[in-house]
Amino acid sequence: MKSEFLVIAYTLVATALVFSCDAQVSKGSSRIAPGMIKVAILYPNEEGKTFNMDYYSQKHMPMAARLFGDSLKAMSIDKGLANGTPGSPIPYLAIGYFYFENMASCQSIMSQHSAKLRADVANYTNVKPVILISEVIKVE
Repeated sequence: MKSEFLVIAYTLVATALVFSCDAQVSKGSSRIAPGMIKVAILYPNEEGKTFNMDYYSQKHMPMAARLFGDSLKAMSIDKGLANGTPGSPIPYLAIGYFYFENMASCQSIMSQHSAKLRADVANYTNVKPVILISEVIKVE
């Protein structure tokens, strides 16, 4: 009975952590609004893969912000901590987010700077990132 309770409690805490990361950034930022374009760069967790969060957060993402300039409306970084199943590996080591006013702005600025950003990836990870471009539907 006690072990069942611990499993349930751990699962609830882990799930809350996973799902609250992005929501906290969105709620606190008046720069993010419905209709904006969100670019998520996901770094899957696989055996033998490494990720240097210090380099990513202190060098790579600030470089991206400088390159994107005023086109970038907001940016955030998530560090993977837990999975919804206790003892299971995290699905992603990290996720970076960029927010743009519209798709035209996103495509224009990304096409100008994506080669330079891709060239820097080897400085912080050996993971092949997965990119998802989506539209922000709701922000509270």
